[in-house]
Amino acid sequence: QVQLVESGGGLVQAGGSLRLSCAASGLTFSWYTMGWFRRAPGKEREFVATISRSGGRTKFADSVKGRFTIFRDSAKNTVYLRMNSLKPEDTAVYYCAADRTYYDDSYSENQSQYDYWGQGTQVTVSS
Repeated sequence: QVQLVESGGGLVQAGGSLRLSCAASGLTFSWYTMGWFRRAPGKEREFVATISRSGGRTKFADSVKGRFTIFRDSAKNTVYLRMNSLKPEDTAVYYCAADRTYYDDSYSENQSQYDYWGQGTQVTVSS
């Protein structure tokens, strides 16, 4: 049974930092592109960041570019989202997702391509 379990969310002041973790189990982690998405109150879920299965390619939403980084640790089957310079508009439930791919350098910001999803972790940024 595949499980993606996010952690690391919480309440932080604007300008602060958080690191989200997503631990994967029940799958061969190195076969999967990983992504982070978020859903803000009253809005649809949106793309945040993605990383290829090799870890060599990443892509970010324009709204977080330069502030967020994504990286993966294959030894721990975990993908991380480091969030710096947080803004109140970053407040959302953050979800990680896994996409089975066949190329080391492929990634995707398309939610429909992802096969598995975590339950989400709440991030709240106060002004």
